[in-house]
Amino acid sequence: MDHGQEQRLPGGNVSGGVVRVGDTVRRPAGPWTPAVHALLTHLYDVGFRAAPRPLGIDEQGREVLTYVPGHTVWPDRFALLASEAGLVRVARLIREFHDAVQGFTPPPDAQWQVLVPAEGADIIAHHDLAPWNLVVDGENAWTFIDWDTAAPGSRLWDVAYAAHGFLPLSANPQWQRADSAARLRVFADAYGLDEAQRRALAPLLARRCEAMYAFLRVQAARGTEPWATLWAEGHGETWRSDAEYTQQREDRWEHALLDG
Repeated sequence: MDHGQEQRLPGGNVSGGVVRVGDTVRRPAGPWTPAVHALLTHLYDVGFRAAPRPLGIDEQGREVLTYVPGHTVWPDRFALLASEAGLVRVARLIREFHDAVQGFTPPPDAQWQVLVPAEGADIIAHHDLAPWNLVVDGENAWTFIDWDTAAPGSRLWDVAYAAHGFLPLSANPQWQRADSAARLRVFADAYGLDEAQRRALAPLLARRCEAMYAFLRVQAARGTEPWATLWAEGHGETWRSDAEYTQQREDRWEHALLDG
């Protein structure tokens, strides 16, 4: 690829688009970009390699990040997570991120793009740890992308969202699994949740889905894109149904998390 040639990258909900230029990715910047770049620089400096590295701002005012080779897990490569080994790997990767970010001190003037306010704020969380933001390069590197909505949050807020997507916990019969409770236990064990965290996680699973539904409903009513389009496409109903499905099985999740 010519260094100056722009290649539009598929997927994502970023207004203005995301393009690849050589070994870099260019994305629209915002008031949150300096804080996100400080976060990504910290992660790189402490040895966490499952995130792109920031390279500044280009002449068009776009943020510049290292290009991550590979393909997103969702939807065509979700089978990678069907095995216990794949689920363990992603849970440990999330734990590595949370441990790496624990020592991060945000800039004093940090601004964050907060879409869904979190319950708790013990770390700077990713807020969108999901199969559509996990890039895999064969059996080699697994990398989380799309850090622009990183913001104050909690470990469990990230874990609850990740469990929904990676297990998955879905009302859609196409994605439901008979072993979802057992997979939740594997995920929690691999992450290393303690007993108090496990007790808190069981009811949080449904509330995290409800928070996504409420966010999309409000943004759709305001006509805010791309959320209004996602609502029209049925994503709001998906989150509502998943919240109901997950809440109805809270006892099952708690039993799996605490008793195995």
